[in-house]
Amino acid sequence: MSSSNWSCFLIAASLLVGPSWGCHIPAIYNFGDSNSDTGSASAAFGWLPPPHGETFFGKPSGRYSDGRLIIDFIAEKLGLPFLSAYLDSIEPNFRHGANFGASGSTIQPTDAKLFGAGFSHLSLHIQLLQFEQFKDRTKEPLNQAKSSWIKNNLPRPEEFSKALYTLDSGQNDFHFGLVTEEQVRASIPNIIVIFAVAVKKLYQEGARTFWIHNTGPIGCLPFLAVWNPPKHFKSDKNGCIKSYNQLAQEFNKQLKDKVFQLRTQLHLAVLIYVDIYTAKYTLISEAEKQGFVSPLGYCCGHLGVAECWQTSIVNGTEVFAASCSDPSKHISWEGVHYTEAANKWVANHIVDGSLSDPPNSPYKIMSQC
Repeated sequence: MSSSNWSCFLIAASLLVGPSWGCHIPAIYNFGDSNSDTGSASAAFGWLPPPHGETFFGKPSGRYSDGRLIIDFIAEKLGLPFLSAYLDSIEPNFRHGANFGASGSTIQPTDAKLFGAGFSHLSLHIQLLQFEQFKDRTKEPLNQAKSSWIKNNLPRPEEFSKALYTLDSGQNDFHFGLVTEEQVRASIPNIIVIFAVAVKKLYQEGARTFWIHNTGPIGCLPFLAVWNPPKHFKSDKNGCIKSYNQLAQEFNKQLKDKVFQLRTQLHLAVLIYVDIYTAKYTLISEAEKQGFVSPLGYCCGHLGVAECWQTSIVNGTEVFAASCSDPSKHISWEGVHYTEAANKWVANHIVDGSLSDPPNSPYKIMSQC
């Protein structure tokens, strides 16, 4: 079957199965980094203090933002509760899925050098092992449960194949500052291979519907573009580092090609490729038009002086890196992650399927139910 015919087949198939399952996705299982971490890193490595979470939750929620993340808005769109982090031991609810994503995680395995530089050892491979263990360990308690609490907080075995599997990872694999841009470019094919292996493992575990984010415009992160730019760099019209964004685009091209290849191998799967890059870069390019201030500004902290929530001594005076008065006017929360307002904007521009391949995503079908 040619690639064009295969694409047509997928679109037709998604339309056919949409009414039967599109409105009844029972759970989400997420894998990724801090862009979708709802508490894993906080549970594993220490509490994430205020002002994180101040806008929506009114307190820290384990999220690197003032409020909700894109994954939270996706869950809301599906009519599901927010995902509990797999590592969260305090009142988690896994009835409608679990979040294995962790801040600082990578697609590639993390070595001692990377861990020492702040990257997490909870790489995609480890997250898959956690999922496999989670899936196996939930069967027996559910079958033997006498408590309604257990029954109401654990997933049903038959629903794993009906769930949505979201993957949002890759940004941390660029390791800027630790390796050269040439080394990053040379590593991309291997990163993509490791990612494909992960998708195949999930498929073997029964996953059938995949929602795969590409990586965003890394060169537009204030932490890199403003505070840690490479020497002799060229910026684009928005002040973003051109070479970094070109690497992100190369990663995305190879990721999309691999997703197309996986469609020819995993015949029972629906693999939806989501163009997060375009959504985020559009927001950055139209920041003022969309009601935001400078796209390279940020709300919380003082880059180079004190990170968000931390204190530092400047000229003998203690400075606390508090948040701004109105986070909703900023795209960046603290120079790396997005504010709730920006996350909501991006989510609204991807859940309708207009930036997805195939374009008839489950969310577009659901909106017609």
